[in-house]
Amino acid sequence: VQLVESGGGSVQSGGSLRLSCAASQYIFSRYCVGWFRQAPGKEREGVVGIGIDGSESYADSVKGRFTISRDNAKKTLYLQMNSLNSEDTAMYYCAADCSLSYYNEGLGIRDPRSLQFWGQGTQVTVSS
Repeated sequence: VQLVESGGGSVQSGGSLRLSCAASQYIFSRYCVGWFRQAPGKEREGVVGIGIDGSESYADSVKGRFTISRDNAKKTLYLQMNSLNSEDTAMYYCAADCSLSYYNEGLGIRDPRSLQFWGQGTQVTVSS
């Protein structure tokens, strides 16, 4: 499975971006998908994920501003990001397909260990 993100860029504080993640297979149709980000010097963190129960789990820092969606026919996952601020500056990654650790260890869907296929990332830079 190959995942390719796009849509990153530079934007001013308060602006919006929509990230896309194109998959080589129909892997976004059900559950176990997510968006993550990693800022310089920080650990990778889960932004939003959809677990096996189908529910969406957002990080508190992005609730009400970010929205995950998908177009199964296009094999594409999206992340709409509104009201961006400087703390949103990071490399953003999409990921899919729950790992054995997710099932065996009961990890949360926003734990990076929960998903096994990853894209290469797209940079988002927010300037104030």
